[in-house]
Amino acid sequence: MSDEQTPPGSAEPGSPSGGPQPEEIRFFGTTWLHHDGGYGLRRAGVAVGSLALAAAGAAVLRFAFQGLEIAAVGSFVSILVVAGFAICSALAFRRTWDGFVRRPDASAQSAADKSAQSLMLIGFIGSLLAYFCRSLIEAPGEKLHRAEYAAARERYERRRGARTGNPAAKKPRPKKRR
Repeated sequence: MSDEQTPPGSAEPGSPSGGPQPEEIRFFGTTWLHHDGGYGLRRAGVAVGSLALAAAGAAVLRFAFQGLEIAAVGSFVSILVVAGFAICSALAFRRTWDGFVRRPDASAQSAADKSAQSLMLIGFIGSLLAYFCRSLIEAPGEKLHRAEYAAARERYERRRGARTGNPAAKKPRPKKRR
């Protein structure tokens, strides 16, 4: 086992055992916590990769649009296709960006996810661009994970500090005198 990998039940280095564990981020693992283990290179790789995928996706969409031009479908259909992809890309960008900032509402999550899957599929370029922009600032989702981890650590320390000593070894109360 390498130094970077720890078993799921073990604590992170430097933390008391049994404490909360940081949640892993795709492509980063837990390197976002201390910005170690090639964090900077990973961020650069994610930024370059997402931008390259967005450019490749735009090229594929261009070929599809050229197919519409060859089919001579007319300017109205061409405008509808371009507007549809632009709107779906903008919605996918916003939805992806919001996912980096806050967790989606659990009650409305399943219905909203199913209805937005087609928008996210059509607007994949917007989602990739959101990933690119966020990776220029931080690991995508790092701020959210860091806030949740800090809150979990604080709750754990509060609970841990409230329990001092062995509760089973309480001092016997003195008997009351009559």
